[in-house]
Amino acid sequence: MEKLPDPVESAEMEAIERMIRQSSMQKTSLSDKIMNRIGEMEMSRTEKYAKNKPNIMKRAALTAAATAILGGGLVGSGFVSPVMADALKQIPMFSTLFEGTSEAAVKAAMDQGLVIDPNLSVTHDGITLKLSDLLYDGTRLSFILDREGVDLPGTVAPFSEREKPEDQIPKGYIKGAEAAGTTLLIDGKDIMKGFENIQTAGFGDFSKRENAYMAEVQFKKPVWGNEFELTIRTEVTGVDEVFEFKVPVKIEDNTVLLKPNATKTLEDFSYNVKEMVITPVTTRLVIDSKGKVPRSPEQSGDYIASMMYYDIVDDQGNLLKQRQVGLFYSEPKTEYHVDELYSPFKETPKTITIKPYTLTVNKNTWKAIGETQGSLGTKNYIKDLEMTIPVEK
Repeated sequence: MEKLPDPVESAEMEAIERMIRQSSMQKTSLSDKIMNRIGEMEMSRTEKYAKNKPNIMKRAALTAAATAILGGGLVGSGFVSPVMADALKQIPMFSTLFEGTSEAAVKAAMDQGLVIDPNLSVTHDGITLKLSDLLYDGTRLSFILDREGVDLPGTVAPFSEREKPEDQIPKGYIKGAEAAGTTLLIDGKDIMKGFENIQTAGFGDFSKRENAYMAEVQFKKPVWGNEFELTIRTEVTGVDEVFEFKVPVKIEDNTVLLKPNATKTLEDFSYNVKEMVITPVTTRLVIDSKGKVPRSPEQSGDYIASMMYYDIVDDQGNLLKQRQVGLFYSEPKTEYHVDELYSPFKETPKTITIKPYTLTVNKNTWKAIGETQGSLGTKNYIKDLEMTIPVEK
C-alpha cells in the first residue's frame, strides 16, 4: 500500500511555500531551512534534475519550486527582449541581472546572441505557452514561458496538489522537474541525463511576472558549442499534448576565461582560485578551499565564523553582486568547492580583486550579526586573504 503523506508535514510545507510566494524579498537563509527540512522528509518521488550528485534527487517535490521561487528575483530576473532594447532603463529586469553594468554591455549581449526573443507560441486544448525570453552564454541557459488560457495561483502546482493523483490536479499547471515535465535537448540530446555537466538547475514560478514559468540550468563547463538547436518540451496538467519549442541558438564567443590557479593562505586556511569566466551577462568564480576558517575576536563563545564567502571587485572599486548567497545552519566544514555566479562587469577590467569574508553567527539561533530582511549579515573582510588577479583579454 502506498504511504500517504503526513498531513502535518504537508500542511507545514504548504505554509512555507505560501510564505515564499508572498515574499517579495529574496531570503536565501530561509531557502536553506526549506532545503534542510525537505531533506529530512521521506519522499516517494525522485527528482529528475539535481545539483552535482544524483542522490540529491531524493530531496524532491519542493526543491525545484522553492529554488525558483526564492531565486526568482535572481535567476529569473535577467531576461531582456531585444524588441525593448531602446527602453532598457524601463525594463524591470534590467536592474537585477545587469545590475552594475552598462546599457552598452547589455546591447552587446543582444548583438552577440546571448539574449534573444524567440517569440514562439504553442496552444493545446485552450492553453497557450509563449517562449519570449531566452539567455545562453555558455555558462547558463535560462528561459521564461508565459502561460495564457487558465487562471491558477502560480504556474506550478502547490505542494498539496502535487501529492494528488495526476487526474485530480487542476488543468493548466506546468509540470515541474519533480514530475519530469520539462525536457531540454541540444541538437536532439537530452542535456539533463547523467548530470555530468550540470552544476545547478531550477524550475518554477517566475516571481517578476504573472503566469510566468522560469527555468535555468547552470553548466560546469561550456560543452555545447556556440551554435545549436535547442528544443524545449514542457508538459501541462490536464493536457495530453506536449508543448514543444525549437530555437536556433548562435552566439559569438567573446568569453574571457581565466585559470589563475592562485592560492592565498592564512593560519590553517587556504583557498585556490581555479577559474573565472567573464561574459557580458555573467561572472563566474570557481574556488577550492581547505582548512579551518579564521576567526575574528568577536567570533568566540556562542558566536562563530560562518563558512568563507567571496566578494569580487573590479579595478575601479565596483563590487559585483553575488546572485545567491546562503547561510548554512551548521559550523563550517574544512573543505569547500565554490562555484558561484555574480553580476557582470561594466567592462572587462584590467584586474580583479577577490575579497574573502565571513559572517558572525550565533550558533544557538543561526542568526548572523547584522542580519536583516535585506542583508544576510555584517561582512568581516579578511584583508590578509585578499587576492588581485590580472586580466588578459
